[in-house]
Amino acid sequence: QVQLVESGGGSVQAGGSLRLSCAAFGYTYSNNCVGWFRQAPGKEREGVARIDTGFGSIYYADSVRGRFTISQDDAKNTVYLQMNGLKPEDTAMYYCAAHGGNRCRLRADEYNYWGQGTQVTVSS
Repeated sequence: QVQLVESGGGSVQAGGSLRLSCAAFGYTYSNNCVGWFRQAPGKEREGVARIDTGFGSIYYADSVRGRFTISQDDAKNTVYLQMNGLKPEDTAMYYCAAHGGNRCRLRADEYNYWGQGTQVTVSS
C-alpha cells in the first residue's frame, strides 16, 4: 500500500521559514514526479513546485519562485519543500503528490498518490 506522509507544517510569522517533508512508504520516488500543492479555504488547489526525481528538473509556481526550494533525498525516499520568506498568503494546507508518468508537470489530475496534508499558517 502506497503512503505519502507529510510533516513539518506549523505556524510562523511573516518572513519565517518552514521545511516540509514528504516521506513515501510502499513507493519509490526514484524516476518519478513529485509535486507539492496547496489549498487555502475557499480557493482552488494550486501547484507550488515539482521535481522530476529521475532527470532532476525542477519547476516552481511564480508565486513561490525564489522563496521555496524543492529537493529530494533518495536514501531517505523523501522529498522536501524548504519555504523561506513566508507570507500570509502562503497560508494553506500543503499536500505532496507523486506519479510515475512520463511528463512531470504541476497538473493535479496527473498525480496518482497523495498525502494527507500538513497545515501551514503564516501570520502578519
